[in-house]
Amino acid sequence: MVETQLNIEKIRKDFPILHQEVNGKPLVYFDNAATSQKPQCVIDALTHYYNTDNANIHRGIHTLAERSTTAFEATRKTVGKFLNAAEAEEIIFTKGTTEGINLVAATFGRKFIGEGDEIIISALEHHSNIVPWQILCEEKKCVLKVIPVNEKGELILAEYDKLLSERTKLVSVNYISNALGTINPVQEIIDKAHAVGAKVLIDAAQATPHARVDVQAMGCDFLAFSAHKVYGPTGVGALYGKRALLEAMPPYQGGGEMIKDVSFSGTTYNDIPYKFEAGTPNIGEVIAFKAALDYVNEIGLENIAAYEHELLEYANELLADVEGFRPIGTADQKASVVSFLIDGVHPFDLGQILDAKGIAVRTGHHCAQPLMEIFNIEGTVRASFSVYNTKEEIKYFVEALKSSIKMFKK
Repeated sequence: MVETQLNIEKIRKDFPILHQEVNGKPLVYFDNAATSQKPQCVIDALTHYYNTDNANIHRGIHTLAERSTTAFEATRKTVGKFLNAAEAEEIIFTKGTTEGINLVAATFGRKFIGEGDEIIISALEHHSNIVPWQILCEEKKCVLKVIPVNEKGELILAEYDKLLSERTKLVSVNYISNALGTINPVQEIIDKAHAVGAKVLIDAAQATPHARVDVQAMGCDFLAFSAHKVYGPTGVGALYGKRALLEAMPPYQGGGEMIKDVSFSGTTYNDIPYKFEAGTPNIGEVIAFKAALDYVNEIGLENIAAYEHELLEYANELLADVEGFRPIGTADQKASVVSFLIDGVHPFDLGQILDAKGIAVRTGHHCAQPLMEIFNIEGTVRASFSVYNTKEEIKYFVEALKSSIKMFKK
């Protein structure tokens, strides 16, 4: 195993929340797939906005409004560079990945997908990449198809090939599964969809904290992600869309900012991206979003990914010796997520015992109930690692797991 040259203790000092006790034990935070913790620079950026610059953006001509607008739009440029978008105007600010997917369903979907057309998703999807398409299919009388998975939690691409046809209008899949950590072959998925004339949306909520995402190299038509997964604030995300598609799509919501002129006889809509950004946004959170991405860029995504892979390998090595350990999702290509069951122990019970020992893990179906049904289980225990986690924490976690299992076996 190659050791990554990162100063993890220095990185940990950047995250104030980590230095506390929970239930009398040092906090071990392994719920990073749900949300990551925030470095001090992000917290500082948020408080600086409210302390010094708080004002509405774009329409004001006073100094505070100009400072706020400049900082807000600087984030758009940073997100564009982070994704390697062709231009910053292809970045739309949203509440997060969920709203980004709903925006595409409500605008592109309602305009360009009709009765008898087909949408393809995968069995690995989060509910936010299932339900919007079900709503659209019910409304437009189109058909939703699902790429199946094998016993390792990998997509069966041979079955994907069979689903594709000239009726396929959109393929919407996640880059990395939040429930299992499976890294999907998104490039192959995109290329095959484009070969039949379909557009592609990538849910990159779990990918952006762990992997370099290049929308131009991938060629995806849309991509959504959330700030809070990548060390940024909650309630903020970004949707990337190719300019030609965004310009052809109707607005998502009506109101201020998304218009050029309004009269009772009609309205002229604003240019992209503002056409899709009605009302006052989460200005401070968007500004702090930039601080989060700057922080990631400073460490380097490649360094983060390499270190997290070390943590994953170490965890798998130790967990293999745990009595009754049953991993759920053993894909060859995985992010730093271990989803598992312990024979004879309910995930909720195990989660509560681990919490008593200061260890935060996620239990349940992880907003992926259809996937759990495929594996014929109610849910799993999920431990997900980030760059500020350590091997010492993993060792403590596995020891706590073993002692917890002994309690249930008595």
